[in-house]
Amino acid sequence: MNSPNGFFQKAVNLESRNFFLQIQKFENGYFISITEGVKKIGSIVASLATGPSPITTTVIPTRTDSLFLKLVAERISTRVRGIALVSVFVQKELETDTAKALMSEIMDMIENE
Repeated sequence: MNSPNGFFQKAVNLESRNFFLQIQKFENGYFISITEGVKKIGSIVASLATGPSPITTTVIPTRTDSLFLKLVAERISTRVRGIALVSVFVQKELETDTAKALMSEIMDMIENE
């Protein structure tokens, strides 16, 4: 999974749904794209963690899964003490177990880079 240019990708099948995870590492943070089915830019949240708690803002709002989007961005920005931009495009709302599994896959990709 190591990449000399800091780009990582992985296909994940969860509960008969196909997700594609793409992560681009930068010196001061990450850009994470989570897509289901076709690769599209979806809802986007930006999180910055340089102080005791992250500052998070919605760039492109979502109809569903806003909590998941915010949690991913805040967890990553806090871990790297920097910026996390997270985009999510899904066909339908994520089940709790699916969201947890996606979060786990993303954190594994970042921690094992």
